[in-house]
Amino acid sequence: MSRQKRAFDICLAILLALLFAPIILLVALCILVKDGRPIFYVSERMKTADEPFQLVKFRTMSVADVDSGVSGGDKAARITQVGRVLRAKRLDELPQLWNILRGDMSFVGPRPPLRSYVARFPQTYRDVLQNRPGVTGLATLVFHAHEERLIADCETAEQTDAVYARRCVPRKARLDLIYAQNQNLCYDLEILAKTAAAVLPKRQ
Repeated sequence: MSRQKRAFDICLAILLALLFAPIILLVALCILVKDGRPIFYVSERMKTADEPFQLVKFRTMSVADVDSGVSGGDKAARITQVGRVLRAKRLDELPQLWNILRGDMSFVGPRPPLRSYVARFPQTYRDVLQNRPGVTGLATLVFHAHEERLIADCETAEQTDAVYARRCVPRKARLDLIYAQNQNLCYDLEILAKTAAAVLPKRQ
């Protein structure tokens, strides 16, 4: 990661943390009152092909003894009422400002994968994770909605895993590598603007 990109991430993360502090506190309170503890969902993701980190999000599902793998249709029943609202506006990802400040993530880059997929597709993720993982990215913009549709009908964890591995991993990787070839600050700003436009309420 270039010094310019890192400096941009730090400055924007601090600014957004200050601006969104009331919303972050309100969301945390809503989860605590409606769904109880824990407020946050913490999960291992990969920063590079060899280096893990702990990704932090607001919890959007009921707690389960075993919770691993991609969230497909097999987990839909566990999404809470508050969680549906948070996911629709991607507010569940606000705690990742902490990951950005720590240097685990950038605002723009490939979504951080689970260790199991890095182990199964080592060369793919060794190439993709040359760039620091991001909250959003080209693959998120172009493929996220289609990915959700692909895995929404999966009824078991095994089915979700098979569909994700076969149909999502290679397509997202191609988009992530296109981003890597064209990455610059202006491109990052364009992706951030399009991400914001996709999640903010549309004017009537």
